[in-house]
Amino acid sequence: MKKKKAFISGVSGQDGAYLARLLLEKGYEVVGGERINAERNYWRLKELQIDKDVRIIPFELLDENNINEVIKSGNYNEFYNLAAQSFVNKSFLSPVYTTRVNALSVVNILEAIRNFSSKTKFYQASSSEMFGNIKSKMRHEKTNFRPVSPYAVSKLYAHWMLDIYRNVYGMYCCSGILFNHDSPLRGEDFVTKKIISDLVKIKLKKKKYLILGNIYVRRDWGYSKDYVEAMWKMLQQKKADDYVISSGITHNVKTFVNKVARYLKIDLTWKGNGLSERAIDKKTKKIIVKVSKTLFRPNEIDHAYGSSSKANNILKWKPKTNIDTLVKIMCEAELEKHNKLK
Repeated sequence: MKKKKAFISGVSGQDGAYLARLLLEKGYEVVGGERINAERNYWRLKELQIDKDVRIIPFELLDENNINEVIKSGNYNEFYNLAAQSFVNKSFLSPVYTTRVNALSVVNILEAIRNFSSKTKFYQASSSEMFGNIKSKMRHEKTNFRPVSPYAVSKLYAHWMLDIYRNVYGMYCCSGILFNHDSPLRGEDFVTKKIISDLVKIKLKKKKYLILGNIYVRRDWGYSKDYVEAMWKMLQQKKADDYVISSGITHNVKTFVNKVARYLKIDLTWKGNGLSERAIDKKTKKIIVKVSKTLFRPNEIDHAYGSSSKANNILKWKPKTNIDTLVKIMCEAELEKHNKLK
């Protein structure tokens, strides 16, 4: 039987790397797309020992001709669009760029598939940020959207355009509305990885303290390795549809800090309120966590979690990894990294 062939934009990212490994394990030929001027930093693929198994080709989200050529010549069974400008804070600084990368590029991809490769199944990485600040804390596929950042608006534009192409042209398009998900492959700019990385450095006496923004925002955290399986399952169904992928459980940032500290055997006590709140190491009496107003988002979602009942019922998917296990996995990987540097 001929191998299935899949394309992954953003293959060098956290989700791209885990998805590539999953597809390779299932016997796919995997092609990854990266910007021509990218840093060629494939450390995640190397970490998963698949860097020699994924063919990387140039893929420019802002170049319509390049998108057309990649899709026209690729003959892909499945196309996973994971590339994006993925930082909410950065989207306030660069709203036009964020819109071009996250929104308009998706229309170009959909048009290319419609015109040159109509049998290709398409997956779009949507985001729980699209729900924004609505009254309901629990969000599902029929929940209204009220985005509060340029990032969320750009993702919502792509999400609705995908719906149009599915309904008007009969294209096989799926949108995964994923809530926060992390792993040892997470970038340092994301809060969970920052917390773990800095607390490990503090534990090893390589850093004095960790600085955070709003520690009371609540998030629904899962494991990227679990979530990419849901992406794949979406494209294996007879009917294309959209799915919320989440753990269904919410924790605030302060709780995440406490879980990491507990795993690292750092005994914390919290003192103060508001911007004066800080965490103190009971053993050393030193402040190791501070709060800074400069790290607060301009427009924040205070509390959100998702319901994956539809994914559970149709895809037969549910998360395998709870937050405590996720903390353990990420902490162990970070500690191992420092041990290798000795």
